[in-house]
Amino acid sequence: MNEEGKCLYVVLLMAVYWCTEALPLAVTALLPICLFPTMGVLTSKKVCPQYFLEPNFLFFSGVVMASAIEEWNVHRRIALKVLNIVGVKPVWLILGMMITSSFLSMWLNNTATTAMMLPIANAILENLFGDLEKLKENCKLKEDEEAGLSQIKLQALTSEKQILTEDGQEGAERHDKRTPEEVRAESEYQLKVWKGFLLCIPYASSIGGTATLTGTAPNLILMGQLTSFFPDCDLVNFGSWFVFGFPLMVLFLLLGWLWISFLYGGLNARLCVRKQDWQADAERKAKAVIDEDYKKLGPMNFAEGAITFFFILFAVLLFTRDPKFFPGWSIFFNKGYVSDAVTGVVIISLLFVFPSQKPSLSWWFDFHSTNTQYIPLLSWKKVQGSVSWNIILLLGGGFAMAKGCEESGLASWLGTHLQPIARVPPPVAVILITAFVACFTEFASNTATIIILLPIITEL
Repeated sequence: MNEEGKCLYVVLLMAVYWCTEALPLAVTALLPICLFPTMGVLTSKKVCPQYFLEPNFLFFSGVVMASAIEEWNVHRRIALKVLNIVGVKPVWLILGMMITSSFLSMWLNNTATTAMMLPIANAILENLFGDLEKLKENCKLKEDEEAGLSQIKLQALTSEKQILTEDGQEGAERHDKRTPEEVRAESEYQLKVWKGFLLCIPYASSIGGTATLTGTAPNLILMGQLTSFFPDCDLVNFGSWFVFGFPLMVLFLLLGWLWISFLYGGLNARLCVRKQDWQADAERKAKAVIDEDYKKLGPMNFAEGAITFFFILFAVLLFTRDPKFFPGWSIFFNKGYVSDAVTGVVIISLLFVFPSQKPSLSWWFDFHSTNTQYIPLLSWKKVQGSVSWNIILLLGGGFAMAKGCEESGLASWLGTHLQPIARVPPPVAVILITAFVACFTEFASNTATIIILLPIITEL
């Protein structure tokens, strides 16, 4: 068997394992280290370095920054502030949560963003609507239920959602007069808002990740494989990708918000039905809950301010390194020496050194005076527990596969046999490829899909 056939065997084997998850995804990504050298496709010296290329360190920088943000609750402060600004109607609450999630996902990993935002959303919803199980019980109330049973269930719920009334006792008396149909209607409305509030977070994280290279692993895989297949191409970097991806992200975020609000946020009912009194009451009191949660955070402390500063510096330096449409700060260094990975590693290194408490200036003039305890903004122990090492290995596996396809000649072989497809008009080809890739992601992860298909599409 020639080298192209051996490489194709490895690619197909890894594709099957990734789609079926017969092995953990990260373990499958390590197979090129074993198979390429033993089958004579690629030497070990060429395979192993693929697992620690520049995109891997750029991704690592984003994950470490996410750990620091989570450590000091900066994401919670951002989320509550945005919700306070946009308003308390369900459609605006959903929009606020989507804006926050998409913004964080632009710089951090989608999974990390979703994991950070879901607890915030759950806490807000529990304060607004009480216990989820009681909501589900009230949704099952039937018309022939006895009034006493309905009142007992409703009274238990009222005690956990004081936000709907200025006074708990007066609210209970008012609720006692409601019919089971009204109880069920209110609970169904609140349950729909609950679903929409939670669903919007992963949707917004996925959409926001498309705006930047660090937002999602497939973007970094694209950058790495472009470097492998087209070494002389330097058009894709953080700044140029942002100019391309950010407008599309805003468009898709708006469409996603409209769709989720229509299904779960009461946007369809708002357009044709007069708002119920209890809905207006809940929306009016929701602001009090958000304000109270924000006040509990207190004023921004020294550590939160430092993390915010480094986060902004991280984003600005990545964007302005070489945006292509104006000279970036990389012109002050030797051409080609400084990359986005350098920027990311420099910033996150400072997080392990910079103090989390404001140093006492008097100590510099009087060594006998007391100084604040030195605790850095981030510890390595925290990073070890929060970094998605499996995704870093997946990135490396994709780069190793691309290198094997290139060195073995499989990429050229595929390009020769796919020439008929290359004759298809570009707009039609884009539609067909997009539809096929979208369907493929229903059976495999996004990362595995891009690793498998990108080398093939590159040769078209």
